[in-house]
Amino acid sequence: MPTSIVTTEDLEKFQQELLGEIGRLLDERTKLAKPKNWLRSTEVMDHLKISHATLQNLRNNRTIPSYKIEGLIYYDREEIDAIIAENRLFPIIQQ
Repeated sequence: MPTSIVTTEDLEKFQQELLGEIGRLLDERTKLAKPKNWLRSTEVMDHLKISHATLQNLRNNRTIPSYKIEGLIYYDREEIDAIIAENRLFPIIQQ
């Protein structure tokens, strides 16, 4: 096996490549960790622990905003979470 001499330049190049790869992996992991913003009906039912009929009633009386695209109904997670916060029975006491 031939002997190779590693120079400071080689180490710096390797360091830059390694840091670039670590950054790319962290970006991918961050993207995977973000919750989905748009939910389907089954995901909303699971999130709120409600039945399909209850979700339909909330949608029909416009308590929960929904969006219909090509026959599929979507809900914005942030809007649903805001509605839950607005309808809190016991407000948070500020100290």
